[in-house]
Amino acid sequence: MSEWHLSETFRSTSGEVRWGSLGEPGRDPVVLLHGTPFSSYVWRAVARALARRHQVFVWDMPGYGASEMSLGQDVSLAAQSRVFTELLEHWGLAEPLVAAHDFGGAVSLRAHLLHGARYRALALVDPVALAPWGSPFFRLVGEHSQVFEQLPPALHHALVREYVSSASSPGLHPAVLDRLVRPWLGDLGQAAFYRQIAQADQRHTDEVQDRYGEITVPTLVCWGQDDTWIPPARGRELAARIPGAGLEPIAGAGHLVQEDAPAELTAALLTFLRDPRADRDPRAGRGPAAR
Repeated sequence: MSEWHLSETFRSTSGEVRWGSLGEPGRDPVVLLHGTPFSSYVWRAVARALARRHQVFVWDMPGYGASEMSLGQDVSLAAQSRVFTELLEHWGLAEPLVAAHDFGGAVSLRAHLLHGARYRALALVDPVALAPWGSPFFRLVGEHSQVFEQLPPALHHALVREYVSSASSPGLHPAVLDRLVRPWLGDLGQAAFYRQIAQADQRHTDEVQDRYGEITVPTLVCWGQDDTWIPPARGRELAARIPGAGLEPIAGAGHLVQEDAPAELTAALLTFLRDPRADRDPRAGRGPAAR
């Protein structure tokens, strides 16, 4: 698999953040947000394609990927949305284009609605946004995270590998799966894996869920039609709650759309980002790329 390295460092209120940018500086900026239990690595193909026209900013949230993992670290959705707001200021981006996946969707929505972060357009890819969320496994681990932290390394490795695999519909290339699992291994990574699940509190989306009708930013909701983590019906509900939002169903993709259908997702994002205010027909449940 191609190498993915974040060369820059930012000291946030929740620890050191690793970040990077692709494309020529000064081009129309796009910021990509990953979800859990992933990292910016899942955006690599899409980021490189977008970088032909944009300056693309990618980052690993505190507690994820190459960013800081530490005992007692606040990696909650509340903390991540504050860190994202700090990063936008650090980058000097007043109104970027934003694409956010899974928990990154919740982070971008909270930053916008609670912290005043402004976007020129917002694309949400299978986001955590509507209650209830969290699979039975996810909730079980959250309730007993200290027990799971004590698992023998081999059992923990097998558990994380199986969990990450389930995010894909057609299945992940073994090298990609290895790369996604790697940050969660070792004493530091194992503790960090269960820490981020333990801090995944639904109240952080409850705080903003009833405010989605206030969003005036052009919005596109993309959803893998084979998503077993968050059902596609949530995508239709979310698009209906955000005024004027388009909906882009992506066939053959599970929750990890960037890995399952990178070409289809990139095409949808390029079409949307090129003209975010182009006429869309959310009542038909279609975004511009579906026409």
